[in-house]
Amino acid sequence: MLLANGVAGAGVGPSAERLAARQPGLDALVEGVSAVERDLAVHSVGLGGWPNLLGELELDAAVMDGDTRRTGAVGALRGVVSACRVALHVLRDLDHEILVGAGAARFAAEIGVVGAAGEDGLTPEARAVWWRRLSASMTEDQRAAFPDTSLLPLTGALAEPDSVRDTTVFLCRDANAGLHAATSTSGWAWKYPGRLGDAPIAGAGFYADSRFGAAACTHTGEMAIRAGTARTIVLALRLGKTLREAVDLAVEELVELETGCLGPLVIHALDARGGHRVVALRCSEPVFFWYWREGMAAPERREAEAVG
Repeated sequence: MLLANGVAGAGVGPSAERLAARQPGLDALVEGVSAVERDLAVHSVGLGGWPNLLGELELDAAVMDGDTRRTGAVGALRGVVSACRVALHVLRDLDHEILVGAGAARFAAEIGVVGAAGEDGLTPEARAVWWRRLSASMTEDQRAAFPDTSLLPLTGALAEPDSVRDTTVFLCRDANAGLHAATSTSGWAWKYPGRLGDAPIAGAGFYADSRFGAAACTHTGEMAIRAGTARTIVLALRLGKTLREAVDLAVEELVELETGCLGPLVIHALDARGGHRVVALRCSEPVFFWYWREGMAAPERREAEAVG
């Protein structure tokens, strides 16, 4: 079984093919996520991603093995598009769970996952959009001094070019009944440098336990971090809740938040029995996801359940 968010179309086929061939779940997921990371049409992840305020592409990614509950994650990674593949190596090659910044980039180089020519910067489209929006928000003195100027006054001046903060998330139940998760994102467009969302944070943006379930979130990561959304769902399943009840509990906790960065959030969830549920909280437009199970000719694009 495979569950992925709506912008993941380039990757669901490769992942489904590998799951159908009974390959290990994490390997299947990373192949799919890697395809999305190289899809220039997707501006929320990888090579086509929007940059931070300084015009730098900073990537976050993670994987989780639901059999062992080991995770591997990277944050604020620069110079490497295949962030999810680096996260998988963190899980398999280190005793750590997460690497960030320069350390993550160094590790990527040491394992041979490096940025090819042109991958350490932005696409021409992303650079043009970034500078056009940023320069329009600055005074003449700020433009002359940039980047040696305060970024704080600019953090609220830029609206995102896309209405959706759409982390790439993949969940699966493989041939061995293992539940696994993989995420990747370029993060919030025009974010303050160094910002981490929920995508690389276990328990917030993703969690998997093969005994009970798996969950992953997209959109407003600050909310998922505060509520521990992914872990809430899996823990509720462990305590005997149905998948519907577990997701409803997570939504209830999100709705209770009254301050801070509030916005839409989408939850993708599987349980150990093969059930799935995708809900879109406070989304002004329909949200879609991809679903595949063994025996289906191809993954299907479906509409998420609107809540809140």
